[in-house]
Amino acid sequence: MAGDTSAVRVAVVQAAPVLFDRKATVEKTCRLTAEAAAQGARLILFPEAFIPAYPRGLGFGSVVGSRTPAGRRTWQAYWDNAVDVPGPATHALGEAAQAARAYLAVGVIERDSYFTRGTLYCTLLYFAPDGRLLGLHRKLKPTAAERLIWGEGDGSTLTVVETEFGKVGGLICWENYMPLARMAMYGKGVDIYLAPTADARDTWQATLRHIACEGRCFVLGCNQFVTRAMYPPVLEGVEDLADQPEVVCRGGSAIVSPLGAVIAGPLYDGEGVLVADLDLGEIPRSRFDFDVAGHYARPDVFHLTVNEKPTPPVVYTFEP
Repeated sequence: MAGDTSAVRVAVVQAAPVLFDRKATVEKTCRLTAEAAAQGARLILFPEAFIPAYPRGLGFGSVVGSRTPAGRRTWQAYWDNAVDVPGPATHALGEAAQAARAYLAVGVIERDSYFTRGTLYCTLLYFAPDGRLLGLHRKLKPTAAERLIWGEGDGSTLTVVETEFGKVGGLICWENYMPLARMAMYGKGVDIYLAPTADARDTWQATLRHIACEGRCFVLGCNQFVTRAMYPPVLEGVEDLADQPEVVCRGGSAIVSPLGAVIAGPLYDGEGVLVADLDLGEIPRSRFDFDVAGHYARPDVFHLTVNEKPTPPVVYTFEP
């Protein structure tokens, strides 16, 4: 398929990280990237919060009005294994993308290492086939208890990547239930929509198919497969998992066509790589009768304004 711009092979990697171990998880990511590339994939997607973990089931010692010293130490372990952007982990991931000659999108927990050093973000990183970090997207709204451990992104990271096979971009997990956020992405002309997640419910499959039909785009859904036994036994707070099932996240990764047909997956109850050849001609054919940000829009009635300006909490100015 080299040089073929009418089709592209993509891969969705459903796997578990080496939980709370950045170095080992980066190594696993690089290995799985190579395995996907060996199958001919030119775009490879990993799940939400893959490096170093989606900490499902952990309470971080927090209830309304109270935090425990042990919970603070659990959060420090998470912080210690988060990803600096840029940093050694992004350098290794870029090298993996370059060796694979593929676009690579990886969900990480990004550490604010250059300003306050006190915030983590749920972030999707985009790498080019030459190894460059093309951009990132920070989750706009962490869901429920995720707000205890992650900060909110702003509109400056609504990233869409131009590739030789179309525009690639997307949103993370329940951001995809934000209609205006989806519309912001459709307005950028996304052709291949990435939806890394931690949601393994059957209803998530309906979400993926709805986005495909609504955006008239291919949708790549990607989740982890994680068991309770994979958590480090020495991790403070691991006792919070006592009431969790043995399989804490069963997966559900899938690839969907622009008319909502499932063309790969859903994959449940194990690690694996879904591979599909996308017929890019399906995109314009599907938009013949519905183009959500084009001929099916009514800008005279409905108008969306998106603020893409960075919003730092402190701005320093100097006037001589």
